[in-house]
Parts: sequence; C-alpha cells; structure tokens
Amino acid sequence: MNKLILVLRTMLLSLAFSASAFAAGKVNINTADAAALSEGLNGVGPAKAAAIVEYRKANGPFKSVDQLASVKGIGLATVEKNRDAIEVAAPAKPKAD
Repeated sequence: MNKLILVLRTMLLSLAFSASAFAAGKVNINTADAAALSEGLNGVGPAKAAAIVEYRKANGPFKSVDQLASVKGIGLATVEKNRDAIEVAAPAKPKAD
C-alpha cells in the first residue's frame, strides 16, 4: 500500500511539473502587453514591464533579444535568465482594405 501511494504521489508531481512547462510559452516582447511581460519573464515586475512597452512604443519593435537590455531597468543579467522564454517576432501588420 505504501508503495502504491509513493508511485501515485510521484506521478502527480510529474504531471504538475509538465503541465506548468506547457502552460509557460515564450513571451513575444514585440506584442506582449505589460501584464504578459510581468507574468512571463523572471525578474520583470509591473514597472519594468511598463518600461518595455514604452520603449517599444518610442523605438519600434525589438530586433533581437539583446536589445531588451537597452530598456532602463533591464540589464544583461535579466536578459540572460529569460533568454529561453523570450521570442522576438514582428508584430502583425494591419491588413490593407
């Protein structure tokens, strides 16, 4: 009985970790709003997320992940720890009528 409980507990923990890995996708720094940036990036709170959005509005879309370090309050250490979670895709262009 104890062995069965241990096996079930291990399976449940494995499912919990794998579900969180699938739920956490990459964050497109060119299209994400401040809330998505804050939730999806480690070490980026609401103020830094807002700074990313403002930088993007003032300077246009990011061309690389490394360019994120140009945002005030975002250093290379923050970029490095989030590199695998960041996506840099061009924002969708509006369709012409």
